[in-house]
Amino acid sequence: MRRSSWQRAALAAALVAAGASLAVVAARGPTPPTTMSERVRAVASTLRCPVCQDLSVADSPSRLAEQFRQQIAQELQAGESPDQIRQGFVRAYGEWILLAPSRSGINLVAWVAPILLLLGGLVLAAAAVGRWTRGRAPRARADGSAGNLSASDRRLLERALAAAPEEPE
Repeated sequence: MRRSSWQRAALAAALVAAGASLAVVAARGPTPPTTMSERVRAVASTLRCPVCQDLSVADSPSRLAEQFRQQIAQELQAGESPDQIRQGFVRAYGEWILLAPSRSGINLVAWVAPILLLLGGLVLAAAAVGRWTRGRAPRARADGSAGNLSASDRRLLERALAAAPEEPE
């Protein structure tokens, strides 16, 4: 029993350490782009290519995506911020040009739904584990009786116990 509790404590500590390290990495976020090509790629990776809509402008090999990347580079060199550049593309093409929906209005559902589904799954998993652990077979009582067994089950248990080899003491 002692070993089992030690293993549980070690597993819990490992999980807490892993969670803490993931939280630190998530809070720190990605390193900001330094070169012009990295800055262009950072903006282009948030825009959908109109030709091959399943790729970002940064990843698309299309001629239009190349023109978009050149336009982004020119606007960055002119001193526009990445948000201003994205808003220019939204004005020209609409909200669908953004690969990630904005975090406002009805689009907020796309950001909140996965978190709610994850939390719901964790609650269901915890409830299932709780039911499984509470639903274990009842153990024999300290007085040796078998609890709420039917007469046939009690006879079967007595025969099994009589046939079992005795344990050395």
